[in-house]
Amino acid sequence: MPVNAPSVVLIGGGPRTAGLLERLAANRPELLAGALQIHVVEPHTPGAGRIWRYEQHPGLMLNSAAADVTMFTDASVQCEGPAIDGPGLAEWAAGILDGSIADVPELPQELRRQLAALTGATFPTRQLQSAYLEWFFRRSVAALGPDTTVTVHRDTASAVEPVQHEAERGPERYRVRLAGGAVLHADVVVASLGHTDALPDQESAAWAGFAARHGAFHAAPSYTTDVDYSPLAAGQDVIVSGMGLAFVDLLVLLMEGRGGRFEELPDGALRYLPSGAEPRLWAGSRRGVPYHSKITSALRGDAAGDPAFFTADAVAALLEVPGELDFRAQLWPLIAKDAGYAYYRELFTGYPGRVRMGWQEFAERFAAADWYSQDRRRLVSESVPDTGLHLDLERLDRPFADRVFAGPADFQAAVAAHIGRDLELRTGPDHSETLALFTSLLRSYMDLGRLVPAERLNARSQQEVQGWWHGFFSFVDSGPPPRRLREMLAIHRAGLLQFIGPGLEIEAAEYSGRFVARSAQSGITVSAPALIEARLPAPSVARSANPLLRQLHTSGLGTEQQLLTADGTHATGRLLVSDRNELISPVGERRERLFGVGPGTSGWGAGAFARPRSNAAPFRENDALARRILNLLADPINAQADNSQANIDSADASQAVPQAAAGKDPS
Repeated sequence: MPVNAPSVVLIGGGPRTAGLLERLAANRPELLAGALQIHVVEPHTPGAGRIWRYEQHPGLMLNSAAADVTMFTDASVQCEGPAIDGPGLAEWAAGILDGSIADVPELPQELRRQLAALTGATFPTRQLQSAYLEWFFRRSVAALGPDTTVTVHRDTASAVEPVQHEAERGPERYRVRLAGGAVLHADVVVASLGHTDALPDQESAAWAGFAARHGAFHAAPSYTTDVDYSPLAAGQDVIVSGMGLAFVDLLVLLMEGRGGRFEELPDGALRYLPSGAEPRLWAGSRRGVPYHSKITSALRGDAAGDPAFFTADAVAALLEVPGELDFRAQLWPLIAKDAGYAYYRELFTGYPGRVRMGWQEFAERFAAADWYSQDRRRLVSESVPDTGLHLDLERLDRPFADRVFAGPADFQAAVAAHIGRDLELRTGPDHSETLALFTSLLRSYMDLGRLVPAERLNARSQQEVQGWWHGFFSFVDSGPPPRRLREMLAIHRAGLLQFIGPGLEIEAAEYSGRFVARSAQSGITVSAPALIEARLPAPSVARSANPLLRQLHTSGLGTEQQLLTADGTHATGRLLVSDRNELISPVGERRERLFGVGPGTSGWGAGAFARPRSNAAPFRENDALARRILNLLADPINAQADNSQANIDSADASQAVPQAAAGKDPS
């Protein structure tokens, strides 16, 4: 390898980095000739990274079916680089079994058994996904060719330091310091850190101190499988705050992980057989119910078409008007109307016996009415006699809003009935309208970042997109496999899981040395010597437990995104990046060769792998970033000049970034 070969350092070696390597390999023949050095800094196995590493409980599962997982940038992805299709998880498993995929190390016997049983509809284990991601990483490295050296450093990056190139007007280069003492030299650095831990916020820190003083147990937000739950005794009451995917994982670890097991009953339900080592959980949240089940039904009505209301043309018309956009007032009604259109199309064309009107007549009248209009409500009332089939997105978001319960037993029964009804709607053969809704919301979630420049949203809306919209989408579309909800009901019937209620409130009672949780709506109050905050920590650059993020913040190379809202300045905790993924300094300066991607950044890109043929946002972003990197390395002087000019010419765009940081919110 030539001494002066350009060098790229990728900090973080999970699936997002693997996808970027694949795009570098695909675009390199067009954009960069000659030798190339790539360094990947990852303490865990590259490809899988921390979240998808093999070394976790074997019972933990993906919340995506095997047919819905791919790492390949197929022809649906709208990008400049070449599409290179390849096997998604289901096809990869089949290829190993039939011998068409041979470049896989010997797998453990249990994974071989899982491969043999896998279908497209199977929700695979995370260990199986780990093996797929590791294989994809090795394949991407091999595709880079013999004149590229890829070195994996099983270490953690602790600092990035700029170094001015010796040549006059030469581009800035970087030193990357590793915790183990090594120093890497880079022409380009990409921080792809995924979900990172954060130091406890004020509330969590107070609870931790309380637990230490009173000999209680407290688990702050973290990746569930990385927490030590061994201090929890058998039969001990434990308050759990949060009922999302982290809560689902917690049930696996504290129930089956302690020796319990499930048995199938003749009616299709499950019975939980305790081992006797389990604690008793009391779970609550803002909504008071778990995330909705993933869907296993199939569409039976007319094929879903292109979006009808939240479209590129509709958004372009909004963008033509000067000023900032408001998500709730201008974008959400279009997203909601598209969701309703998809939902009712499937209901009308798939189940004509459930409606009183033909689809064409309904569609014409629906198109003419605003989503939140009386005309739309009247149309639905006239044409769909069963009010249980009326789509109410606010009720979907808060299923127990304004409901009064007769007492604790009534509330327990209500949650169990809610979960049972959810399973009926999402896994039975007769309610595929829920799949149409799922698909529409997923498409809108992905299209929002593609169609709407983040800097055109007012600050309040940027906060709401990252907060409410992401939370609502996750609640409806990104829930657990159906079996996990069946297991939840079985654990509830076994007396090891009780539900506290919506609007969860928690206090640390000094007089008793116990945590107290209550829900005013359900009327339930419980005290316990243990509290688990079952969720990932919110992004935070300033409070990050990751040394690199803290160093980027303190050095001024990067900063947290700041939004000025009607309630004052709001720090999102996310690493501020431009629309080209460049890090932004506290004074609005773009770092032209220092990039950030992933869930901890202010960019739109979501996820790391995706459904096949879905024009996935992370794949589009990977391709654009790979081409940007290759162009920088191929022509560094001109690229530097182009980027410098971009900082001048696109002052409005770079202020968005900065519009958030400088805090202008004209709305």
